[in-house]
Amino acid sequence: MLKDILKNDKVGYKGSSLRLRQMLSVLRKYEVVRGMNPEKMRLILEELGPTFVKLGQVISMRPDFLSGEYIYELSKLQTQANPLPFSIIKEVIEQEYAQKWSNVFADIDEEALGSASIAQVHKATLKNGDKVVVKVQRPGIYEVMAQDITLLKRVVQLLQLFSKSHDVVDFMAVLDEMWTITKQEMDFMMEADHIDEFRHLNSDDSNVGCPYVYRKLTTARILVMEYIAGIRIDKVDELKRAGYNIEKLGLNLGKNYIKQIINDGYFHADPHSGNIWVNNGKIIWLDLGMMGRLSQQERAALKKAIYALAHNDTFAMKSAVLSLGTVKTKINHIKLYEDIDVLMMHYNDLQFKELSLGALSHDIIAVLRRHNLGVAPGLSMFARGIMSIDGVMQIVCPQVNFVDIMREQLQKDFSRDFNWKDEIKKFQHESYSLMYRSMQLPEQLSDMIKMTMSGQTKVNLDVTGSEEPLKYVDKMINKLIIGIISSALLLGSSIICTTNMSPKFLEIPFLGVLGYLAALILCARLIISIWRHR
Repeated sequence: MLKDILKNDKVGYKGSSLRLRQMLSVLRKYEVVRGMNPEKMRLILEELGPTFVKLGQVISMRPDFLSGEYIYELSKLQTQANPLPFSIIKEVIEQEYAQKWSNVFADIDEEALGSASIAQVHKATLKNGDKVVVKVQRPGIYEVMAQDITLLKRVVQLLQLFSKSHDVVDFMAVLDEMWTITKQEMDFMMEADHIDEFRHLNSDDSNVGCPYVYRKLTTARILVMEYIAGIRIDKVDELKRAGYNIEKLGLNLGKNYIKQIINDGYFHADPHSGNIWVNNGKIIWLDLGMMGRLSQQERAALKKAIYALAHNDTFAMKSAVLSLGTVKTKINHIKLYEDIDVLMMHYNDLQFKELSLGALSHDIIAVLRRHNLGVAPGLSMFARGIMSIDGVMQIVCPQVNFVDIMREQLQKDFSRDFNWKDEIKKFQHESYSLMYRSMQLPEQLSDMIKMTMSGQTKVNLDVTGSEEPLKYVDKMINKLIIGIISSALLLGSSIICTTNMSPKFLEIPFLGVLGYLAALILCARLIISIWRHR
């Protein structure tokens, strides 16, 4: 079956079969038949290559798939790879520019600054003397990852033949989401757009910066940026020796990331310590290939969720959860209230400073998934980004509380947005609207009485929580109908057997035999169903 599926694959049966054998050898190496644990899963994904590393990173943003310990471990997935020979890097540059690399650069450092699964970075100097960083995409990486994605989708299609579980459908959605994110990261023109937009949104913050992009030298496979020397944010001892105030750096980092989320709705989705450097007292954000977006509605809903938690307001939290999700099917509001009550009780005894925004986001996403409500990609990226930046701040400056920074920012937003004149106008408008509707109430009641007396009134009744009892009633009626049909078949077949109707089978009318068989099959099915659901 799998061979038949692979033969229809565009990447070719031989290549897919070879790749499948490589995957199986890795699984055998880690003895997956003996069980799985978070660390083993991370090591397997890293060894399987860039496609599976990206898949693990996407799953780490989806808490509905795995438990918390797996999510935490997958968030540590590394994208480092062995550097390619410089000769291959030069060949890619010359193919992309259609000229000798020496015509564009005065020199390029042969030793890579960093080498990841998708690209490799080298320091270089332009003809005009500018120091730059050249990010070069690994040759053939798109084709390799496309082959892996196609193979994974074919395997999932095979699983669909043997399983009716909706998990397979969800896994296909994860593959699509991962491939969409990966294709964006492999398009360096899009990353250049991200950098320019990020710089524009943070241009008024003197404590934050990012590299300048050389647009004329940037293509889909090569990204040229200014070189910014600095110290990684987690190198605390080096920062102290350089004379930096660590607490101030942590405060600036936290304030800027909250600004990205609350004010801009455009934030770094992978803020690990390797992507955050310090230069001349400024926080320098690197690797802006993966960026998250939150709409105005999603940002307002997140604020409402935090306020609801602080005031233990279940109704407001329910409203926030519904605003963060996309309704796909009918909602069981009673069950939703129960789940939100459990969530509120979980945080009831916590002080606000002890609140983990990442954990709260994951809990909200879990409630959304439990009620089959769609989750926007921006919300999943927000949850992962918050957990990552919180981890960085715990290393750099544990005395600075990220949640306190969030609270201060929300208070400032509330003070800035609150205006007495606007509130008075809003009150006047709502008062007039209420008075107008109240004046219409007697007329509406009169119309309702007239329609009732004339027999034109219709009442739509929706009893929440009635779906499950109705399903049981429906199944019970079906079983009753099967029992009645079986009895009728037995009675009818017995009457036929008393006649000389032909054709016959073993001196018994053949039609009667068929009736007995049909009754036997229905009775057996009914007994098995009753036994299973006893």
